[in-house]
Amino acid sequence: MNRTAEAPAGARLPVLDRLLPVWIGVAMLAGLLAGRWIPGLGAMLDAVAIDGISLPIAAGLLVMMYPVLAKVRYDRLDTVTSDKRLMVSSLVLNWVLGPALMFALAWLFLPDLPEYRTGLIIVGLARCIAMVIIWNDLACGDREAAAVLVALNSVFQVIAFAGLGWFYLAILPAWLGLPGVALEVSAFEIAKNVVIFLGIPLIAGYLTRKLGERTRGRDWYETRFLPKIGPLTLCGLLFTIVVLFALQGEAITANPLDVARIALPLLAYFTIMWAGSFALGKALRLSYERTATLSFTAAGNNFELAIAVAIATFGVTSGQALAGVVGPLIEVPVLVGLVYVSLAVRRRFTSPVPPTEHVPAP
Repeated sequence: MNRTAEAPAGARLPVLDRLLPVWIGVAMLAGLLAGRWIPGLGAMLDAVAIDGISLPIAAGLLVMMYPVLAKVRYDRLDTVTSDKRLMVSSLVLNWVLGPALMFALAWLFLPDLPEYRTGLIIVGLARCIAMVIIWNDLACGDREAAAVLVALNSVFQVIAFAGLGWFYLAILPAWLGLPGVALEVSAFEIAKNVVIFLGIPLIAGYLTRKLGERTRGRDWYETRFLPKIGPLTLCGLLFTIVVLFALQGEAITANPLDVARIALPLLAYFTIMWAGSFALGKALRLSYERTATLSFTAAGNNFELAIAVAIATFGVTSGQALAGVVGPLIEVPVLVGLVYVSLAVRRRFTSPVPPTEHVPAP
């Protein structure tokens, strides 16, 4: 996937990136149709799993994330961790405002559909640790900041997910006089999800850069090696989307009205979280790159974890699981659209990153 962070604010995106919504739309449609029309495809893909982890989805995500994490300059991570405004803002947005907003929207839009409402609340609790890296890279965000904030989300996901699930699904509804449900999820299961979907590509990316720079130098690594592995990101993204929608194609196409009801609060959630985070970043006088990173890490969700928790707790055919499945159906096109919105407003930032901050384009 082409990197455009070095281009002027008004520059046009490369052809591949400008047509990304087309590729994603085709992949979503192909997956839906394949899952609906090819007998047994969904069951076959679902059966290729180890300890509840879908191997096709895991493979697609790992291939998708590896090139982006290999581009990160790990020797510059201290410039991110020292930015207290960014770190505190990300924690508040992800672990205070995000879950609270999804809880409010779920009850506002789905007061009569408790299964879907619960599924959406679970989606709101699962903060993004995977695809957000792709949206951030497309929007020319800060790669190092994205790596740090995603790692931070991962730590808090292991520590806080179960507790927040208990609070938002049982305690808070009881305080408000609303019906609640119980959520059973172990910290081990969440940690396993984090290790597979973030830990493996993060370690691979770090070791690739360290060994590549040590043996051939940074110039070779960034101008020769990274361009060769860059296309893997798009391939992994499209493959993941096809598999994901093939797995759930029948459920989605068989319940179009339910999908539409679930989609409305999701659409509101992604838009509000992104726009609010972007406005906060600008108000804090963060650079465009870090504002974009803050916005996408706050707006995205870990649909892999949300779906896994919903299925484990309520069953594969439950309304909670369907709500989790609809999550990426809405998130993928909405956040791709917000990438283009982000690039369009980039010119309003009057303090560009110094030339030394730029990473050569693969």
